[in-house]
Amino acid sequence: MNTIDQPTSQNNQDRLTLRVVKTTQEATGIMGFELADPDGGPLPSFNAGAHINVWISETESRSYSLCGDPHDTSLYKIGVLKEEHGQGGSIWVHDHLHTGELVIISAPKNLFPLSNEAEHHVLLAGGIGVAPMIAMIHELESKGASYVMHLCTRSTDRTPFMDFLSPRVDAGKVQIHHDSGNPEAGLDIADLLEQHETGSHLYYCGPAGFMTAAKDASSHWPKGTVHFEFFSSPDDGADQPTGADTPFQVKLSSSDEVYDVPADQSIVDVLRANGISVDTQCEDGFCATCMTKYVSGEPEHRDSVLDKDDQKEFVLICCARSKTPLLELDL
Repeated sequence: MNTIDQPTSQNNQDRLTLRVVKTTQEATGIMGFELADPDGGPLPSFNAGAHINVWISETESRSYSLCGDPHDTSLYKIGVLKEEHGQGGSIWVHDHLHTGELVIISAPKNLFPLSNEAEHHVLLAGGIGVAPMIAMIHELESKGASYVMHLCTRSTDRTPFMDFLSPRVDAGKVQIHHDSGNPEAGLDIADLLEQHETGSHLYYCGPAGFMTAAKDASSHWPKGTVHFEFFSSPDDGADQPTGADTPFQVKLSSSDEVYDVPADQSIVDVLRANGISVDTQCEDGFCATCMTKYVSGEPEHRDSVLDKDDQKEFVLICCARSKTPLLELDL
């Protein structure tokens, strides 16, 4: 079997070794994988919007949204788009996760949950960004909650999970929009989100350009009603600092230890080098896994997640620098 050794770079307490029990060709370039306990036991529970990390080597992992029914603890289901020009993670998954193989994953973590305050849920997905929405639909339907989903894809053959979605399309709960590769020929996101109805919450996930369009179109929605999750780096790099990195120090409030952060290393790099375990996924500032409260100093935020209020308390230590010589973290 083509398996990997247990990761050694971080704490292993939340690691699970599962077996691939089924693979499905969901669409062109997209495979579905079902993972189960090798001994048939139940898996840790999760809520809609959760993801797992899949280890592709001893030190590297990739994050994938769980797209199964949260009430079914016998299986985890993920959908993976093979990105030929990506960093290699999805290619590894497609090439190695065959039925019967063992794979090391993390326990589920949720950074994209459904809101308990919403009266109506608007789900907006681009391509494989539909994966967390599948679990959301399961959860919403189990509660009898109000929802509608818009899915934007290139074409029918590139639309995943059609066995699940088709009856909901027929019922008017899901609308699928094809653009044949030209976003202007697809869903008018600005028009869709122009009016905010009281009690409605928006959830969106998809590729970078899609995320930018959804962000711009929902910028006038009330605070707390818009929820999103990136699965690739955003393309609005103009908002990111471009100046040269400078060294600074980081202090841990729990131990008063102070560490130097060189210009060519991140806070996460330095902490790990000093034996401090830090949970990360993207390490590019768009997943918020490493979100940490800071006590003093002024961070230079370089993420795509924190809003202005969050930035007053938290920092994403995978990518942030410091405007002050010392940045003290609540660690």
